[in-house]
Amino acid sequence: MRITGLGHAGMFIETAGGSILCDPVIGPTFFGSWFPFPDNRGLDWERFGKADFLYVSHRHRDHFDPALMRRYVPTDIKVLLPEYPTDDLETDLRKLGYDNIVYTQAGVPLQFGDLKLMVTPLRAPSDGPIGDSSLSVDDGTASILNQNDSHPLDLEKLLSFSKPEAYFTQVSGAIWWPMVYDLPQDAKQNFARLKRDAQNKRAMYYIEKVDAPHVFPMAGPPMFLREELFKYNGQGLDNDAIFTDQREFLAHMKEHRPEQKGYEFLPGTVVELSGGELAVTQTLYTDAEIDRIFDDKWAYLAEQRDTRQDEIRAEEASRPPVLAPDEMLAAIKEWWEPLLRRGRIFREGVGGPVRYTIGELDMVVDFPKAKVREYAGEETGYWFTIPADLVSTNIRDHEIDWSNSIFLSMQFGAGRVGKFNEFIYTFMKCLSRDRIEYVENWYAEQSDVSEDVQLGEWVVQRRCPHLRADLSKTGKIEDGVLTCSLHDWSWDLTSGKCLTSQGHPIRSHDVETALAQGATAPAAV
Repeated sequence: MRITGLGHAGMFIETAGGSILCDPVIGPTFFGSWFPFPDNRGLDWERFGKADFLYVSHRHRDHFDPALMRRYVPTDIKVLLPEYPTDDLETDLRKLGYDNIVYTQAGVPLQFGDLKLMVTPLRAPSDGPIGDSSLSVDDGTASILNQNDSHPLDLEKLLSFSKPEAYFTQVSGAIWWPMVYDLPQDAKQNFARLKRDAQNKRAMYYIEKVDAPHVFPMAGPPMFLREELFKYNGQGLDNDAIFTDQREFLAHMKEHRPEQKGYEFLPGTVVELSGGELAVTQTLYTDAEIDRIFDDKWAYLAEQRDTRQDEIRAEEASRPPVLAPDEMLAAIKEWWEPLLRRGRIFREGVGGPVRYTIGELDMVVDFPKAKVREYAGEETGYWFTIPADLVSTNIRDHEIDWSNSIFLSMQFGAGRVGKFNEFIYTFMKCLSRDRIEYVENWYAEQSDVSEDVQLGEWVVQRRCPHLRADLSKTGKIEDGVLTCSLHDWSWDLTSGKCLTSQGHPIRSHDVETALAQGATAPAAV
């Protein structure tokens, strides 16, 4: 088996039973903000586009590049479609002319001659969102797991496919926190450090659990080549960004997991696996060029910035004229208010008005009343400042996921009073009837009263209130605070209160109290 790195999460897998093109992206994506790091334009995209199968893990545009696909990937290619609860990805693919679709089933292997593969989708509101997936591949000569940036909960089921010899996984973030937030600089630096630490911790959790002998960090970091975002590359010119590069993470992994081997997986990296033997070569860059990319990173990024502004200007030119404030308000009102009326859990979860300043439009989404209206001077717990041309573009395109466009572009500002509110951002990902109804039902099922588990001196509900991870495997308790290692959410066990976000309480009590009340404590884990 041969795996060629295509940049970011992209790879070209050649097997004894056919080839698979995975998540090919050149970009720029997210309104011209993200470019693959390092530059991957020099690859032989004509060859990679002639694969037997196309696998797009999810809708995020750093994994799904329509312009590249139109240019290089024939529409008769067999498309491996993850089994998602809504058909948004399939709709996007069919709009591009891809009708030769293989409908995969969640966690069910498919056989194509010598090629066996399995697509394992995730379906929580924040996955992808509403859709992220991993790809397992085995052709009899080797087995690999391409996890990209999915965060699977049931690793035992995933790894029952086969023991991967090579493991490809995200280590850098894809988030706008804390860079876009209105925060003092020292607070922004501290939150960025905590976020990088949490990302490293999550990546190491999966690396340890999968326990593959060969690990390839990928799926980031991006290059920010817009002038106003350039300072947020990597860990930031002012140490206030969250993007760990491949070489930085490999140093971290070597320190904490020396028994596993890690490798740089860049555009042009070729991994050959056969009979347990592995060879890694580089076909696009010389060793000296790679060392300069990482060791003199800011100079390399500046060169990329100075030579690629035409791509940014072309994206900006594709945006429509800015809508007048009254037209924009009317369009959003007509679109969002029916969704708000259907979103009872969203309305209760946000619990108040949220302010949006969009160019000359100053508006409020009043979640409790399910209304969109002009801002009336009231205090709000959350506020956003968004360029009007981005919103006008999303209205023109009826983009149902503003996380997958505006927020990941980092071309906006945000502020809040108090804790992070997951419901606000989830609503902005769910701007369609299908998505709202699915997520409403998903949240309604999260109140898990069926099973408890003992962790040390505490008894807690087995399933994490955030994304239903099994806390017997992901939960750790220190000083009365439970932390789920998958996303670093925390709870005060005395009160059950979530310390990370509004809502999401946990059921918990100490073992002595349970025994005093005559209850039988569950088995300790």
